[in-house]
Amino acid sequence: MFSTVTDLPARSAGERGLVAPRRRTRVFALAEARWAAAALVLFLIALPLQLFSAPAWSWGPLYALAYASGGWEPARAGLLALKEKTLDVDLLMIVAAIGAAAIGQVMDGALLIVIFATSGALEALATARTADSVRGLLDLAPATATRLPAGGGEETVATEDLAVGDTILIRPGERIGADGRVLDGASEVDQATITGEPLPVAKETGDEVFAGTLNGTGALRVRVERDASDSVIARIVAMVEEASETKAPTQLFIEKVEQRYSVGIVLATLAVFAVPLGFGADLTDSLLRAMTFMIVASPCAVVLATMPPLLSAIANAGRHGVLVKSAVVMERLGQIDAVALDKTGTLTEGTPRVTDIRPLRPLTGAGPDGDELTEAALLSLAAAAEHPSEHPLARAIVDAARERGLGIPDAHEFTSAPGIGVTAVIAGRTVSIGTPARLLEDTTDPKTADVGAIVGELEGGGRTVVLVLRDGVPVGILGIADRLRPDAAATVASLTALTGRAPVLLTGDNPRAAAHLAAQAGITDVRAGLLPQDKVTAVREQEAAGRKVLVVGDGVNDAPALAAAHTGIAMGRAGSDLALETADAVIVRDELATVPTVVALSRAARRLVVQNLVIAGLFISGLVVWDLVGHLPLPLGVLGHEGSTVIVGLNGLRLLRDAAWRRAAALDGNGR
Repeated sequence: MFSTVTDLPARSAGERGLVAPRRRTRVFALAEARWAAAALVLFLIALPLQLFSAPAWSWGPLYALAYASGGWEPARAGLLALKEKTLDVDLLMIVAAIGAAAIGQVMDGALLIVIFATSGALEALATARTADSVRGLLDLAPATATRLPAGGGEETVATEDLAVGDTILIRPGERIGADGRVLDGASEVDQATITGEPLPVAKETGDEVFAGTLNGTGALRVRVERDASDSVIARIVAMVEEASETKAPTQLFIEKVEQRYSVGIVLATLAVFAVPLGFGADLTDSLLRAMTFMIVASPCAVVLATMPPLLSAIANAGRHGVLVKSAVVMERLGQIDAVALDKTGTLTEGTPRVTDIRPLRPLTGAGPDGDELTEAALLSLAAAAEHPSEHPLARAIVDAARERGLGIPDAHEFTSAPGIGVTAVIAGRTVSIGTPARLLEDTTDPKTADVGAIVGELEGGGRTVVLVLRDGVPVGILGIADRLRPDAAATVASLTALTGRAPVLLTGDNPRAAAHLAAQAGITDVRAGLLPQDKVTAVREQEAAGRKVLVVGDGVNDAPALAAAHTGIAMGRAGSDLALETADAVIVRDELATVPTVVALSRAARRLVVQNLVIAGLFISGLVVWDLVGHLPLPLGVLGHEGSTVIVGLNGLRLLRDAAWRRAAALDGNGR
């Protein structure tokens, strides 16, 4: 067992196992695709043999194998459904193919099997690519962790092998491998992947840490408190898998109708066969017409009309940083007609900047060394002390000094205390910068009262406050605040165009700060000083007026409003526990501009669903009329019916392309 967890060397990303390869399902990794390909190859070999009058023994077995390879899986699924007293369209297609073969139309039945199997492979590919695209965003947790056995030493183990009660070592710069609690050490942890908060959080003995979060400059010993399968990251993966299994209301309605429609097809097929036969028609001709009718009247294209567009939209959104939890959510996103936005972490970008520089007046009777610093001198002094630090607040101070063209003196003997601040020697004097409450614990300077008043003023205005001490005496205060996202105004304009009304700002901040930021973003309806329950009330008021409200928040303080809304989107990469429970979608990469784009993409998916239903309806009605009124050749019936199914499937898969995302981003809400 080691004695200390400080000053341990950081390892490279490769050594830590931080980078997971992006998984992308290959076409032939899918069983459906392999069986469809086998059926196609067998069909293409048998067809020329038959056309060139080769002996039946040369092409007959090939057709039989094509039937078996392309039809066994849908036949099995259809029989299992029939066992549950459900008539599946898949079974109708298999029966039609066998019926065609029974009357000598072996090639036509095989063509039906091949095209039907290809349609199934396309749908399976769309579903698989959906999961691949989104899972690629979820490789947040490291693959391995350093476990500390009770007998001493270290061992590298896979994170999934960690058990509750294990102790792991987290070196500087590593990602944490499991949810747990700090036993020893101090550091600052970037929890943006879990909470969406932009600033690292100080962690010390007794604090909770989460798998997938990034450790700072200290080292930590952590006791594992949750099994890998129960971590926040694991629950995200489970949600992704569930997303591709959900069905949108439109799809559920179609499947409900399909059951009754399929029974109707069977009865109508029997009538198409029996009625002409009763009037003296030829048995083979009647059976052929009935088989053709069963094929062309089957609602395969209708059933396939809904899910490919929605699943493709989910996959495309996932590739661009939007985790949509289900097909239901993707469909509902396109229905929204009002938007409510949170301020902090939503309209603001989470990148702090220096907004206030407050030098403190020297004490009465102070000598030359106690003269008040100018704003420039105070900022330069603070930047010198913070320059060696990688903390976001430190970067904000250093960037502010550089933007003003100030010189940054050399700092020596730099030390950092997570959660407290930094200390350095500059020009022979000790400069400390950090949290006012912590730094003032050890000073009795009478200037402390003035510091408290200024700190209260700045914090009341939404600033993060840092205090600057020189030789233990407060010499200045800096106020640091978040900034408006660069795309906030454009996003507000796009959402206004999409919904026909401007978004409303719901925030717990004070009215003055909220109004100032809202004006920059182009929002006029501002509701400030709201508690979480007040935000829920505001959302319900809009919904009571008949609006379908989209709430965009950080997924923590806004959880009640996210749950109450028609649709909720959480900002902040993987979101927090509350985001996972309440938000319907998560903006993984924190890009606000993706919100109107995913809404526009959802509307594009809904338009494709309508297009698919129209295409399917036209093909089915046209082919049925042709078969009943005229004489529709079975091969044309197969090509027309299965061709429409393939067209519908491919039409839905159009939304997988990056061009579909770009078009959605360019929409202004009027379809232009």
